[in-house]
Order: sequence, then C-alpha cells, then structure tokens
Amino acid sequence: MDQDLMTIEGELESRLFQNEDNGYAVVRVALEDGESCTAVGCIPCATPGERLTMVGKWTVHPSYGEQFAAERVERFLPDTEDALLAWLSSGALKGVGTATARRLVAAFGTDVFRVIQEEPERLARMRGITEEKALSLRDSLHYQLSLRRLLAFLGQYELALPVSVRLLRRFGDEALSVVERDPYLLTEEDLGVDFSKADAIAIDLGVPADDPVRVEAGVRFELRHNLRQGQVFLPRGKLIDASRRLLDMDADTVERALDALLARGEVIGQTLAGEDACYLGELYRQEKETADRLRRMCAAVPDRRVADPERLLRQMELESGITYDEGQRQAVLGAAEHSVYLITGGPGTGKTTAIRAILALFGAMGLDTLLAAPTGRAAKRMSELCQAPAQTIHRMLEAKFENGRPAFERRAGNPLKTDAVIVDEMSMVDLPLFHALLEALPPHCRLVLVGDRHQLPSVGPGCVLDHLLRSGCIPATELTEIFRQSGDSAIILAAHAINRGETPRFSNARDTDAFLLRSRTPEEGAALVEQLCRTRLPDNMGIPADEIQVLTPTHRGLLGTRSLNQCLQEALNPPAEEKAEYVTAHGVFRVEDRVMQVRNNYDLLWLTDDGTVGAGVFNGDVGRILAIEGDGPEAVLTIRFDDRTAEYPAALLADLELAYAMTVHKSQGSEYRAVILALEDVPPALRTRGVLYTAVTRARELLIIVGDPAILDQMVHNDRPLRRYSGLRWRLVHEE
Repeated sequence: MDQDLMTIEGELESRLFQNEDNGYAVVRVALEDGESCTAVGCIPCATPGERLTMVGKWTVHPSYGEQFAAERVERFLPDTEDALLAWLSSGALKGVGTATARRLVAAFGTDVFRVIQEEPERLARMRGITEEKALSLRDSLHYQLSLRRLLAFLGQYELALPVSVRLLRRFGDEALSVVERDPYLLTEEDLGVDFSKADAIAIDLGVPADDPVRVEAGVRFELRHNLRQGQVFLPRGKLIDASRRLLDMDADTVERALDALLARGEVIGQTLAGEDACYLGELYRQEKETADRLRRMCAAVPDRRVADPERLLRQMELESGITYDEGQRQAVLGAAEHSVYLITGGPGTGKTTAIRAILALFGAMGLDTLLAAPTGRAAKRMSELCQAPAQTIHRMLEAKFENGRPAFERRAGNPLKTDAVIVDEMSMVDLPLFHALLEALPPHCRLVLVGDRHQLPSVGPGCVLDHLLRSGCIPATELTEIFRQSGDSAIILAAHAINRGETPRFSNARDTDAFLLRSRTPEEGAALVEQLCRTRLPDNMGIPADEIQVLTPTHRGLLGTRSLNQCLQEALNPPAEEKAEYVTAHGVFRVEDRVMQVRNNYDLLWLTDDGTVGAGVFNGDVGRILAIEGDGPEAVLTIRFDDRTAEYPAALLADLELAYAMTVHKSQGSEYRAVILALEDVPPALRTRGVLYTAVTRARELLIIVGDPAILDQMVHNDRPLRRYSGLRWRLVHEE
C-alpha cells in the first residue's frame, strides 16, 4: 500500500546491469546523506550523473543483500559539474569520451547542455571540434532528451528501448505527443506492440471502453494481426466476433465501428467467392492491382520473340551437351513464348536446369535478365547454381524507409532496367512483395516464376503461388520426372513419398543420406540433437557444426527453438574469457553465435567486402556475430550476413534471435548441407504434410529426423491445408 512506500533521492553513480528490452536496471546511487545504496527498477538508459527521485521499498535480496526496489522513478539531468562530467563521460553522446567531456565542462560549466543545444557554434571554436561535429553533438543530445521523455512514458507499461527507437525514427520529436493522442498506433506492424498494452495506455489517458476510437482501433488491429497469420481479408462475421472478444464488447457496438471504417474507406468490403470480405485498404488495392496487372501481362505479346525457339533450344543442347526432358523443354519454350510463366516441381525434378536454360535462351534472344529470390540464402544458392548474379527481391527493388514506413525505390515511376525477371522460391513470396515486384516491372518485361507448390505458403499474407496455379489463368508447366542422380537420394525419395501421402522408409544403412533416430521422450530427443551437432556428425561424418541446421516445427517445449537454441549455444559456443557477451531479457548473445533477423529493417546499413554500402536486413536473414563492443545502451554488435557486414546498436537487438535451431517456416528458401529435424512433442496444429515436406526438402546432403515415428506418420497423412482468406484466385478468374 502507498503508506508503506518511501522516497529516496540521489545521484546515479554507476550502472551494474541494464536490460535493454524492458528497461530494468540495477544501479548504485549516492544518497544525499553521503551513503550509497543499490537500487533496482525500470530505469531505461540509466546514465551516471543523472539525479533520481525514487519511490519504493527497501528489500533484502538473498544473494546481493539490501536493495531499494523502486516502483516509480523521476529522473533529472545532472546540474553540477561533477555530475555533468560523469554523464558526458559515459558515452551517452556519440563521439564524446572522458577527455572531450572534461574540456566541455571546463569551458561551459553547468551551462554545457544549453550551449550544445542552442549555441553549437561555440563548440566549433574549441580545438578538435569541427562545425560538423558540433552539430552532430547537438543532434545527439536532442535525440537523447527526446528518447528519455519517451522512455519515461513507455517504461510505465514495460515498453522500453526498441519501441522508443522505432517511434523516434518514424515521428521524430513529435513521437511522444503522437502516442498520447493515439496510443493505438503502437499496434501497427512496424511498431508491433500488443493491443492489450496500447489499450492500457489509452485507458490511463482516459479513453472510455466504448469510445469509437478504441473500438475502431480494435477492429483494425484484428485485421493487421491476421495479416501475420497469412490472411489478406477476414469475413465480416469472423472479424466482428474476433474484435468483440478482443475488446470485451457487444457485437452491435463493434458492428457500428466497422461500418464507420467502411464508410471512411479505411476498411474495404466486397462480396467474393461467397464471403462478405473485409480488407484493410492497402491490401485490397494490392490484391486488385496484382490481378489486373497479371491479366494484362497474360494478354500481352512479348517483345523480341524468336521465329523458331525450338531450333534455338536444340542448338543450345548441342553446345552444352545437355538433353532436356519433355517437361523442361515445355518450360523453356513456354517462358520464351509468354510474358508471364509459371514453373513448378519438387526436389530433383530439374527446376534449376530449366532456369539455366531459360537464362541462356533469353541471352541468345538479346534479353537482359535479373535473377531474384525472397531470401539472401535462396538468392546466394540461385547465383551459385546458375553461375549468374542473383539478389533478394527486396534488394532488387531497392527497399528503403520512406516517411517512417517501408517502401521501394523501384516502382511504377522508376521501374527496373531489365527485359526479364526470373524469381525462384515463389512459395515464399507474399501478396505485398509480389505486388511491389509487379509494380516495378517495365512495360513488356517478361516474368518467370519458379517454385514448389507443395511447400508451406508465405509467412506474410496470401498464398500467391497456389492461387496463380489454381486460377488456371497463368500458363504453367509442372516438372515431375526425378532425374537418375536425384533418384539415388533417400532425401529426394522421402520428399516425393510424403507428397504422395506415403510414410517414407528409412533404412539407416551407412551409405544412405536420410536417417530416422527414435527418441522416447523430449529429454532424450534434445540430448540426441545436442550430441549430433557437437560430436557425432563433426567427428564421424566430417560435417562441421556450422554446416548443420536444426529445424523444428515449434518455438515451445524442450524440442522447440527457444530451448534448443540455449542448449546448442552452450554446447557449440560456450562462454569463454576471450568472447564478449551481451545479456538481454531473452538470453545471451556471444561472439561467434549464429543469429537470425526476425523483423524487416529497411534502413540498417551494411558493407560488402568490396566496399559497397547498402541498407536493409530482412526477416529470416541469418548471420554470425563477429564482435561485441561496449555495454549497456551504447553496445554495438557486428554481424556478418553472407557477403555483407552490419553493425547493430543495442536498441535493435530485439530484432535478433539465436539461429542454431529455427522453425521450419523460417527455413523456407534455404538449403543446408545437413538438417536435423526434431519431431517430438509437436503441437497438433503443426503436424501437417506441408511442414514435414518443407523441412525434408531443406537438406542437401544429409537428413536426420529425431523423434517419434508416430508423429512422422501423422504429419504425412495430414494434408488439410490451413485456410487462408485471399481473393487473388477469384479476381483472376472472375474480374475483367
């Protein structure tokens, strides 16, 4: 109770621990009576020198002794020369160390903050400080002050550094006032705050439970939330019911809010395929424009057609010594004859050979061709197999941040400079990315789309490849013949057996490339996975640990990504005195760890080996930590992603996860020398044929399934696809 609380005041002497995700800190505070104490509480970006007024209780920690547990903290910038020196020396301002801090305090005393903010030209008169650096210090202090105000507000709701940084990047100095006007904007995709936390802020700010602002925000949140579940729209009834449960509100009130959003055009309604569909406006536009553009491309006669493409293909066969099978010939000739063409097939059916042939044929026709794939690893593999440059779709379209939101430099007014584009791994491409690709194509550009229709659909909204195929409107070829070399692979045979609904047989002979190792319990399975990665595969099969990828359908449980990543980190990259570490709320990052980006970041800079500078690291990109420098809010992690290196400030570490183990969904588009698939304690919703097939087809040389054979059998025979609400197929068939 409040009468049990007490207030203490003092100067922050040092920061003992800081959790950058939630702002929790352990600090030493010099009290006004000359004593010092340890205090704990939410103090994001705790900086030596600042003054604290804390309301809380004295507690005794069993290991660390007496502590002051602060429930509320009021913070003040330093106002004495000693405190200012401590604050400036802490690294809070980029480019200011102890020596510069001393000179600044000596020159300006307690007026130093005002001078930096209001008269930066006075700094430029000091030796070693240029006019450019003076302005940089002004901007850095301005950013720090804005960040502190935002952190103080959001920290009350356990929303600390990562969200604050994204808000400042999007709204600048207006970030706090924008949030106070509309807390529900925090739930937008690029900020990613759960509705319950935004709702708590709104309620504290006095927004009534039945306020139309709140109810409409709940409806919009349900539509955005379901985008992450793959839905492009929601049927009206399902949207009202989901929003009613989210808001704890009656259906009539929700329905009135939805009608208001429909009337203003923020939500678009249309009846299609028997559903009263409700779309976010942007998704409706993307779906409709995608269907319209595809219909126009299918009707167009491509430029630079050759009189006798079959003769040209026969000539290519003679020169290369390759004889294409009937399906491959049909695919290559179809790509030559049509403006847009689909090629599908399972593993070992020659999709890559067909891509190489199309690339060569387009070259003979005088066409400039770009190769692209959804992920960095898929693009790298495409480049190696085709012996031609390939890039991610995001990089090809020159992804960037514009007005605080993701955008692409290449679009209708600034199209790609190419005659043809070939995209591999199309099953991973969601509706927004496919729309952006189509928008960036110049007139008369050819488009060849290659993929495997049996793989899982995209993580984002839509099921583009499936709807293009099932519409029957896009000319297509499916490759079905398994070539002799691939037919010798137990991995390939298992994948095709799974597609036929047959449980694959594993011989476990020494010369096979696919094994099933039974485990009786999750504990036994986890121990087996760890042994395989740490010793058995490296020692017995010569496959180093960094060429092994552990896959699992789920995040949870002993054989989920969270537990396995901790286990494998300790086994493969244990703590060492020479290895720097960085502690977060969710675990430890250590030099040499394998990590994965889990959120698109369009403006994170990277540098390639040849000195090229670019921007953009995307969901699913996997890298390795090369270095960790500094600590607390000023820490920087250097991470290598294939051919480029990026520096991550502490504020962006919430966008990273360990990647010794990853979900099957995250592995799409990648191929690994060895895959260990953990199939124990799999949630029923993930026991599907698509999950199993996608996992198996990630293995290039070796597949080891660890787990329960009964679960494997259940997954093979569960071919019920999860329904996704998308109107692309309907629009291609029914709209003109």
